[in-house]
Amino acid sequence: MPKSLSDLTNLTQLNIGSFSLGRLLSAGAILLVCLLLIRIIMRLVQRLFARGSLDERVKKYLIKGIRALLYFVTVLIVVDALGIPTTSLVALLSVGSLGVTLAAEDILGNVAGGLVILSSRPFTIGDFIEADGTSGTVEDITLNHTKLVTPAGLVVLLPNKTLSGSQMINYSSLGRRRITQTVTASYDAPTATVKAACFEALKRMDKLLEDPAPSVYLTEYGPSSISYSIYCWTLPGDYWDVYFALGEELRNTFAEAGVEMTYDHLNVHIVENRS
Repeated sequence: MPKSLSDLTNLTQLNIGSFSLGRLLSAGAILLVCLLLIRIIMRLVQRLFARGSLDERVKKYLIKGIRALLYFVTVLIVVDALGIPTTSLVALLSVGSLGVTLAAEDILGNVAGGLVILSSRPFTIGDFIEADGTSGTVEDITLNHTKLVTPAGLVVLLPNKTLSGSQMINYSSLGRRRITQTVTASYDAPTATVKAACFEALKRMDKLLEDPAPSVYLTEYGPSSISYSIYCWTLPGDYWDVYFALGEELRNTFAEAGVEMTYDHLNVHIVENRS
């Protein structure tokens, strides 16, 4: 064996701490190769996600998860190249991950629910929804919770685990919302007069949709009054403005038409006893 080759062999057998120089060089080369492969794989993953229709936030979280997994595998490969047994390390990490999973069960459930919401898109930011007894406009969607702003101006954070597993109503998904107003009128008021007053109030609303057309129906005969229901449609963002404006205008048109808005009352008739 040439002297230079022999010297190189002896050099690689030198020990640095508990590791030989040759093993350290081999582990370093493996590390560089793994890092290069991670870069190539992540570029391919990003190109693949760019062609899909997943939500941008889902893509971001998935990319981070894949990158973390690749780095974890790289650590195991490099540790094995150094001659360190990985069986105990994997077992220790498994026990640790189990403990973390049990301790953070609700958090992981919320994360899973967040991924379901972001991927299936039952609602988006700006939609008005109702779920778990709370209604409001969606302001933000994260992996852990969904932020709603209620009509009263309150900020409510709904856990994604609860939100994804409960019944949810999306009032904005159709691009329009129906307004329902119920008014009462006296039995003495003709039905045609009451309905004409209702339609007059609807004509004065400038944010109603023409399709579907507004409608008015007699819906109930009460003890002291007759109930009429008014149905009309508007854009989701105009719902509350139109709802309250219509209630005020109905009072005006009823007064103009001479229709009495009755309320529950009791008539007492006194009969004179002539005996």
